[in-house]
Amino acid sequence: MKSAHHNANFAPLSPVNFLLRGANFFGQRTAVVYGKTRFTYHEFSDRARGLAAALRSAGIGSGEVVAILALNTPPMIEAHFAVPMIGGILSPLNVRLDAAAIAQSLSHSGARLIICDSEFLDLARQAQHLAALDLPIVVINDPTAGFPIDHGLIDYEEFIGQGSEAIKTADIKDETQPISLLYTSGTTGTPKGVVYSHRGAYLAGLSNALSFGLTHDSIFLWTWPMFHSNGLSFIWSVTAVGGTHICGRSFDAPKIFDLIGRHKVSHFCAAPLVLNMLANDPSARDAQFAQAVNCITGGSPPPSSVLSKLETLRIDVTHQYGSSECYGPATIASRQSEWEHLNKQDRYKMMARQGAPTPVVDDLMVADPKTMKQVPRDGTAAGEIMLRGNAIMSGYFDDDAASQEVFAEGWYHTGDIAVWHPDGVIEIKDRSKDMIISGGENISSVEIEEVLYQHPEVFEAAVVAKPDEALVEAPCAFVNRVAGSSVNAEELVHFCRSFLAESKIPKDFVFRELPKTATGKIQKYALREIAQSMGA
Repeated sequence: MKSAHHNANFAPLSPVNFLLRGANFFGQRTAVVYGKTRFTYHEFSDRARGLAAALRSAGIGSGEVVAILALNTPPMIEAHFAVPMIGGILSPLNVRLDAAAIAQSLSHSGARLIICDSEFLDLARQAQHLAALDLPIVVINDPTAGFPIDHGLIDYEEFIGQGSEAIKTADIKDETQPISLLYTSGTTGTPKGVVYSHRGAYLAGLSNALSFGLTHDSIFLWTWPMFHSNGLSFIWSVTAVGGTHICGRSFDAPKIFDLIGRHKVSHFCAAPLVLNMLANDPSARDAQFAQAVNCITGGSPPPSSVLSKLETLRIDVTHQYGSSECYGPATIASRQSEWEHLNKQDRYKMMARQGAPTPVVDDLMVADPKTMKQVPRDGTAAGEIMLRGNAIMSGYFDDDAASQEVFAEGWYHTGDIAVWHPDGVIEIKDRSKDMIISGGENISSVEIEEVLYQHPEVFEAAVVAKPDEALVEAPCAFVNRVAGSSVNAEELVHFCRSFLAESKIPKDFVFRELPKTATGKIQKYALREIAQSMGA
């Protein structure tokens, strides 16, 4: 039978259509809440189409990059639909980086225009100066932020008020064309430009909705930075189901608890650092939620003590694994009914694994990167996690060599080391560069960190390799103590001996705050530099 594409049976996949559908078929539903401001889906669509029309009038064409420096506010969500609506490419920049890093991103991407919250105007101007650029800036003058209005720049609200009628539908000719350009947050050093496509974003958005149980009743609190992996693609997911986005400029534990209770929040994403903060904040004692709250986390598995405290608040944590290169979540440790019969500690161990592939990751294997041979599914043999499917980036922008390397043998090589359990679930043991080779033995830094986190006076911990005369490398632990604690190295060594072989116990302890990325991930490359400088 001959197959053919017709307008009736084929359309390029694009998440922009999620918003257009929402406006057409449930336009009066609440789409976005920001303080006292509320937008329906009809208003949300009008504002996004107004921004799209204004950008087109400003000369932004298909395939051109628009950078944005903003927090989790309505304009950030609007830009995620408006820029690709006219075939442009959105580049959300990490507002916590310095001017030099922003300048590098602006230059590398070839950005044509910057949308910038007034809080970050100085940062944008410094970056432009360093990059010798003179790009037009559309400034978001947020009246709730308390920053002075710059009348010499284009005002965002006036800009989008030029009219939305000029944009009726999305101008998407090819679903594989770029939709977003993301600069990685730097856990491994030098950022790269990760390119997403319309097709990948569409499928990743639906995958999140399916994997994490989003529906039209879902109320999503934006505690995860939208500039990081497009908010793990949840900007598109929440809009796809007609859910409600709860926005905010900044969050602390009392504010998060207040918003969850006041808006009946059903879902939010949070880095382990945020979960730690919520579990240990004094306001947690008074937090009472009428509804169950689903939290998606990634990075290092939360300690059992944190999971236990959050469960008492009716916050159920689901662990996922992914990266900027795979649109956010690539695997998910979905809670199984069989786990409910386990004791708490065994259940938390199951929850701390990284899970099985999401629906749009077609294949996963744990294998030897040199031979490409899969490791046994025995929960012991370690190998590199490799993925392939529709929710893998198109490649690194303007870096063919890096793209070819990471896509070797037809797989995306994550650089993460894991074991493969008999049930098909993976459990991360380390980044390949974080494995400590001590006296010929491979030591997982994650295994040591999990033990340290069990100590009641350890707030955060990270373990890296430090040069050692006898062993070549030895574990070195960086520890951020709980406020008021005076726990010392001798006490932690004694504690570790109850759980670890002597060869795995850190030989050195450094007590200090830990450097982090914008999403709360500990920057181990920075700690490795410190450990190297300490010498053998």
